[in-house]
Amino acid sequence: MPSAARADVAVTFYSHEFGSSFPHAFFTMKGKLGDGKSINGAHGFTAINVSPGILWGSVKGIVKAPSTKYISKSDAQFTVTISDAQYRSLMAHVAKWKNIPQKSYNLNKRNCVHFVEEAIKLLGFKTNPKTKYRKKPTSFMKEIKKLNPGLK
Repeated sequence: MPSAARADVAVTFYSHEFGSSFPHAFFTMKGKLGDGKSINGAHGFTAINVSPGILWGSVKGIVKAPSTKYISKSDAQFTVTISDAQYRSLMAHVAKWKNIPQKSYNLNKRNCVHFVEEAIKLLGFKTNPKTKYRKKPTSFMKEIKKLNPGLK
């Protein structure tokens, strides 16, 4: 009986605290799916225009990949290997956020930390629904690691 192909996609969650550009929290995906398809991407959620308007309410938002330079200046918090099914779930999550009606970004209700938190939950990890760190990506990621001691 032939063995099933094994997916080997690594998802790394990053934070970037107090930066002048967004997203502050995002994830990268790199590796191969079980069918051999290569994966190399990154996804974060941010305001289209960073302006004082984000302090007063909802503004237009976008799911986009941070640049290679931005990723290199960010802090990798933990990496997990995911299955093909989890990859499809993450991509459905990305598609859902891409299609949220505008004005989709709200600093208090739908920001980069909310985007990453939902991804983390999809992968089966614990989150704190009452976290006080939705505006502090690095502190949020540290809290996730405390809730899930096996994350590295």
